[in-house]
Amino acid sequence: MSAEQTLAGIASEISTCERCALHASRKLPVPGEGPARAEVMFIGEGPGFYENEQGRPFVGASGQFLSQLLAQAELRRSEVWIGNVVKCRPPGNRDPLPEEVAACGAFLDRQIETVNPSVIVTLGRCSLGRFLPGARIGSVHGTLRKSGGRYIIPMYPPADALTQSALKATILADFIKLPALLKEVRAELGKAASKPRQEYRKENLKQLSLF
Repeated sequence: MSAEQTLAGIASEISTCERCALHASRKLPVPGEGPARAEVMFIGEGPGFYENEQGRPFVGASGQFLSQLLAQAELRRSEVWIGNVVKCRPPGNRDPLPEEVAACGAFLDRQIETVNPSVIVTLGRCSLGRFLPGARIGSVHGTLRKSGGRYIIPMYPPADALTQSALKATILADFIKLPALLKEVRAELGKAASKPRQEYRKENLKQLSLF
């Protein structure tokens, strides 16, 4: 089964999911979208009003701002995977409850495993807590971290710039740094990939020296 087929199967399961109370008030679930082999995965907290209407992540005002932020970071929306820790809209756009995050956890884990991104960018406290428990977004935003063998870059959610104007400059600055952080990850992954080849070459040279 291809990665695309696996993601489609997960989305189909999400469409009929009743694992938590959020399914009772949803109009459309929002499984997430993007290339099946994206280098970068953006994971927000939960769908809002417009996402619930369209079944797609980040399509409202915060989504428009996210598209601007991606362009600033030299990325296109079509080349990144975007989703949320919960797949149905929490009433009144409140933060997802721990039991709701847990209910959707298996879906998100399978999506991450399938896409296998080099970097996960968390958008918000709830998303951050899913990958870096106990971390404070005010202390770690815009920095490169590692958790569970994956690189994590915590960010404030785009919606915060719309409701807290003081945070807009911070969010813009964090996304400006994103290309450099991705370059750092690529360099680290390149070193890791070349290490086995270097060790193999050293072993060959060692064997040749015996003759």
